[in-house]
Amino acid sequence: MIPQETVQKILDTARIEEVVGDFVALRRRGADLWACCPFHGEKTPSFHVIPAKGQYYCFGCHKGGSAVGFIMDYEHLSYVEALRYLAKKYNIEIVEKEETAEDIANRQRNESLLLVSEYAGDFFKEQLKTAEGRAVGLEYFHSRGLEDSTIEKYGLGWAPSSRHAFTDAAKAAGYKDEYLLETGLCAAYDSDNRLHDRFFDRVVFPIHSVSGRVIAFGARTLKSKEPGKPYAKYVNSKESDIYVKNKSLYGIWFAKNEMARKDKCYLVEGYLDVLSMHQLGITNVVASSGTALTEGQIGLIKRFTQNVTIMYDGDSAGIHAALRGIDMFLREG
Repeated sequence: MIPQETVQKILDTARIEEVVGDFVALRRRGADLWACCPFHGEKTPSFHVIPAKGQYYCFGCHKGGSAVGFIMDYEHLSYVEALRYLAKKYNIEIVEKEETAEDIANRQRNESLLLVSEYAGDFFKEQLKTAEGRAVGLEYFHSRGLEDSTIEKYGLGWAPSSRHAFTDAAKAAGYKDEYLLETGLCAAYDSDNRLHDRFFDRVVFPIHSVSGRVIAFGARTLKSKEPGKPYAKYVNSKESDIYVKNKSLYGIWFAKNEMARKDKCYLVEGYLDVLSMHQLGITNVVASSGTALTEGQIGLIKRFTQNVTIMYDGDSAGIHAALRGIDMFLREG
């Protein structure tokens, strides 16, 4: 068995354009790449490679997937064989270990958590297209200067004002209470023995892993604080087996390739800082997802570059946080 941490390293390292480019002559068109499909005969390119998402898709034969999926389809390999192929390509050492029953259970559980998180991401994206989502959520994103293409690319969404909209939809789709609770997408039972949504009446920012899976969410209220009532401008996912806050960075999936290519990272404070800079074409930018900078986040940045510029807000809190961050980077070498 290939240890899960090694599998994750392979998935995080593999770049779809490099993997596909070993077999297919790709031509750039904007930010993406196109070619004649290697899986069916055609004269007009319909094979689409999307580096920002780590995905490929053919509009002709409808094959699509990740770098691992491409190798499985093209070379007719199993999943494990495809992982070994990519490990060899990227010089990643595999130290085998026997998979126990506990390992299998944990792997299957983590995949279930990822699947429900990805379902939630799709749900919030679709809700942004509703009358309520357009009137409140989309209007807010536009007011902050975000274009529709940016909103779509980064999966921004809307959590409906109903406190049971997501819960009811997820349960109807077959997702179990234990996974809805473990991911923090739902909170404890109401008095009528129903789960309720953690995120409601808020714009939603999905947080991705280094390999591009949705692992968590940050959600911002658009309401003002009312006297005597509890108020949280942002509500974030709780930690889980798939989301460790101090080892996650907002925007890392979209930024990692450019960080490595330019050997430079810009570290900013918040979601909108990342999105605004990416929209301007400066894509080697990440944020600490509403948490104080941690050693784990520094380690994640250093996987792609040793050069960091901290660009926090110019107020006293931002200056203090930037100075603290500089000290931490210097200590970490």
